[in-house]
Amino acid sequence: METTIENPWLKWQAAFAEEGMTQMKRWSRLPLIAEKARKVTKGATPSEVVHRVDHIKLLHYPSNKPVKHKTPLLVVFALVNRPYILDLKEGRSVIRHFVDAGFDTYLIDWGSPTLADRYLGLDDYINRYMDGLVDFVCERAGSSKASILGYCMGGTMSTIYTALHRERVANLMLMAAGIDFSTREGLLNLWADPNYFDVDEFVDTFGNCPAEFLQSSFLMLKPVGNLIEKPLNFMENVHNDKFVEDFLTMETWLNDNISVPGEIFREFVKSLYQKNQLVKDEFHVRNQRVRLKDVTCPLLNIVAKGDDLVPCSQSLALNDLVGSNDRKTMLVPAGHIGLAVGGKAQRETWPAVCEWLAERSSSK
Repeated sequence: METTIENPWLKWQAAFAEEGMTQMKRWSRLPLIAEKARKVTKGATPSEVVHRVDHIKLLHYPSNKPVKHKTPLLVVFALVNRPYILDLKEGRSVIRHFVDAGFDTYLIDWGSPTLADRYLGLDDYINRYMDGLVDFVCERAGSSKASILGYCMGGTMSTIYTALHRERVANLMLMAAGIDFSTREGLLNLWADPNYFDVDEFVDTFGNCPAEFLQSSFLMLKPVGNLIEKPLNFMENVHNDKFVEDFLTMETWLNDNISVPGEIFREFVKSLYQKNQLVKDEFHVRNQRVRLKDVTCPLLNIVAKGDDLVPCSQSLALNDLVGSNDRKTMLVPAGHIGLAVGGKAQRETWPAVCEWLAERSSSK
């Protein structure tokens, strides 16, 4: 027979004792969780390093299935985090979708720049590194062109590369790529305002943009969610093994930041965030003017509706600025990271993207 506690004081005591026991069970799991954190893997799909240049590696994803498309795919991630967010774990891998769909898939791992790399700019990364890697991929695949998928900062760089080297790009796909920086919807745009941020003094002082600076900036985009709600939610679900595994995998990537070469950081902040030169046809790489109208290949612009890092307005403008006749925007109900690893994106977005690319890629 169940006993009902009527006395409010006794009710409080019972609730306090129950919560105390629950907290003890949660905290008792922390040593196990620390062990799980040490065993988190980085990248789910088997890969091989097929080329190296300086601190940069080119990864290839071999498959047991035959390659269906002669046009290779080169994935270009940002310089501020590790690229394995695109291959985070089984069931949460953009890379796996392309490999399983029969694409000859490659990914650039930009590596970690040293202080000696602080003078490297977009000319080095786009006209030397990216162009050389596209050459390598095309020669290896026996194709005259490659398709490119660029994510975030890597999408901006891929757009610039395509405008300068359009003869090498068969298809351009972008994920949350910043193009029009005139918007004031995002905090990064406000923080980069020249009235508040002297990027020249910053780069001249630090050399490279420190990983710690970038990480703290990203955390402060949503301070309550990142610093209060997230740890509380973790403790509430610490007993759930699947939740813990997903949480640790994501946190491992989020905290795996790398520095950005100083000159590239200076160029992005001054020329793009502060002067918005890319959409004005005023941006130059070396002595070459970057004209977005020179992007003439098929374009798929994938935009996250809930993106607080690259607001939609920064990406959506591109389709009206390029010279492509074949251009499409895909709006996804996700955030900046959910665009890659979210469950709905995995079920709906990436199969549709693979279908779009297959229709525009040469068959074997």
